Amino acid sequence: MQAVQPDQLRNIVITGHAGSGKTLLAESLALTMGVINRLGSIDEGNTLSDYSADEIQRKHSLNTSLIHGFWNDRKINIIDTPGLLDFHGDVKSAMRVADTVLITVNAATGVEVGTDTIWEYTKEYYKPTMFVLTKLDADRTNFNNTLQGLKDHFGHLVTPIQFPIEEGLGHHILIDVLLMKQLEFNPDKPGSMTVSEIPDLYLKRAEELHMQLVEAVAETGEELMNKFFEEGNLSEEELRIGIKSALVTRTFFPLFCTSPLHLIGSERLLNVIVNLCPSPIERGPEHSICTIDETPTLIQPNPDGPTIAFIFKTMSEPRVGEISYLRVYSGHLETGHELIDVQTGQIEKPGQVFTVLGQKRVPVDKLLAGDIGMVVKLKDAHTNDTLADKGTNCRISPITFPIPVLATAIIPVAQGDEEKISAGLHHLHEEDPSFKIEHDVEFNQTILKTLGETHLETIISRLQTKFNVKVDIAPIKIPYRESIRIASSSQGKYKKQSGGKGQYGDVWIRIEPLARDTGIVFATEIVGGVVPSRYLPAVEKGIREAITNGILAGYPVVDLKAVAYDGSYHPVDSSEFAFKIAGSMAFKVAFDKARPFLLEPIYSLNVYAPEQYTGEIVGDISSKRGKILGMETDVKMQIIKALIPQAALTAFHHALTRLTQSRARYSYNFNHYEEAPPDIAQQIIAEHKKEP
Repeated sequence: MQAVQPDQLRNIVITGHAGSGKTLLAESLALTMGVINRLGSIDEGNTLSDYSADEIQRKHSLNTSLIHGFWNDRKINIIDTPGLLDFHGDVKSAMRVADTVLITVNAATGVEVGTDTIWEYTKEYYKPTMFVLTKLDADRTNFNNTLQGLKDHFGHLVTPIQFPIEEGLGHHILIDVLLMKQLEFNPDKPGSMTVSEIPDLYLKRAEELHMQLVEAVAETGEELMNKFFEEGNLSEEELRIGIKSALVTRTFFPLFCTSPLHLIGSERLLNVIVNLCPSPIERGPEHSICTIDETPTLIQPNPDGPTIAFIFKTMSEPRVGEISYLRVYSGHLETGHELIDVQTGQIEKPGQVFTVLGQKRVPVDKLLAGDIGMVVKLKDAHTNDTLADKGTNCRISPITFPIPVLATAIIPVAQGDEEKISAGLHHLHEEDPSFKIEHDVEFNQTILKTLGETHLETIISRLQTKFNVKVDIAPIKIPYRESIRIASSSQGKYKKQSGGKGQYGDVWIRIEPLARDTGIVFATEIVGGVVPSRYLPAVEKGIREAITNGILAGYPVVDLKAVAYDGSYHPVDSSEFAFKIAGSMAFKVAFDKARPFLLEPIYSLNVYAPEQYTGEIVGDISSKRGKILGMETDVKMQIIKALIPQAALTAFHHALTRLTQSRARYSYNFNHYEEAPPDIAQQIIAEHKKEP
């Protein structure tokens, strides 16, 4: 396959809420382009995009997948993405390298939480965006309501290019107000679109929407506005030029209609992609960072320039090893092309270069600037790395992944699998940087932070299938702390005689509470040599060991001062060991007398939610012993600021998902420790006493 010039390329990402028809739309476009000869089925697990075992099992896209085809002598790269919020790391990585975003919207359900979230990503990456209505041939569809919902959510710049003559079963005719023609499709037959004049019954509405389209496009540029004022209309060619320009500047968001299951609208949508969506040249230069001084730079999509390519997805496949999906932003990429990983300085020499059709790889001589493909056998380059010719000091601005918030501990099912788990998680993290792996040293727990429960389940499943290691989930252990309310004193005397030299240590300890976050202070007030100074470090060591293991429930003790102020010694039997034991004994008794209590970690919590859910969210936070600090407004979202115990965070995640149908998001950070309520403290102490 020959290399394709940048002006002949269209890079499209299809994204939308789960179940909105992304994969089937990609399938219908592939069939219409002649890439496949029959439409695959999600239920049967034979689509181009969803080919992995876990995707077939779950009947949902879980990974980014890439397909390509040719239409009107243009190469179209289509990236199909997952819809589940748990896998939006892949959505952001795909959107990073696409030139145009197609957001699918189910005509029966309208704007959903995924639609809102993806819209925010398009703003973050400043991507040309089009809406594609799907499932217009399903029951309970309503074009007008869906259009109004899109305008309500995303503004008046959302402009319909088409509307259906009928909706629901039997739908197969569209009125196109850009062409001002009727488009009729023979269901299930690619290439069957026929173009005719608009029937009188629909002409008035078409003219109204056409004029709305003309006005919307005219408002995007001064020259078009002047032409509109002079002539009262714009030609079809002027509209095309205006739409393409407005897409790039995000001042226009067209809406198209499809029914991918029966190929209705697919042919017209391909024409739109070719004629209206920007090529890499028209999209403009790419943002990068100069590694010498970290200044922003722009990279022109020039095939004759230095080679600069960006890895946006890494995957591991059996018998193949690691494969890297990348986009070439400048120059060209070919097999054996010696490059530098700009981040690490490592020399990389890619193996065979491919374009991709789902799980099928098509070898190519080279990829030119603007093209998207795949390489194998990179030594150490992964997602977010930039490969470039030697001497090139630019790295592509990295993907910013969603922040994982659901924290779960995992434990091996079989003893001795810890290293296998660590290696497996490391490989999976290279494929999916949107989850985090943390090791809690205090409790020796491996903690996964994921975007949700399905994300967690998928990682655990992939650990088993790819690395043959099983894990169970376990509650995260909360790092409680222990402290005291009042000062107290106690003697610790360790005396042991068993023939020969004995052991003798005797010390009096006074402990005093300190201000929160002061730590532990050790001091001595011993005078007159009643305890020789050489034994005082051992006394401190005994106290600090007792502090580490805790007294009430085994948690570290914090915020107190321990003072050694009296004692005695034996000139023969005293030793550092004896005074260490004596110091520990004295501390434990004094601690029990100082009205000890438990401290629990409190986190600051920010919840971003639509206004209609704030009452229920506030109620749930309060029910979990949280404290509401206040609320702010951010555009259409309410920001609820609160404090919440760490112990309640996991339950809060599940409740928030349920209460808001996943429409809310949240973030949290450690804030401080405060005294745990007596009933909570007693429960924790009782559980500790039950432990062997």
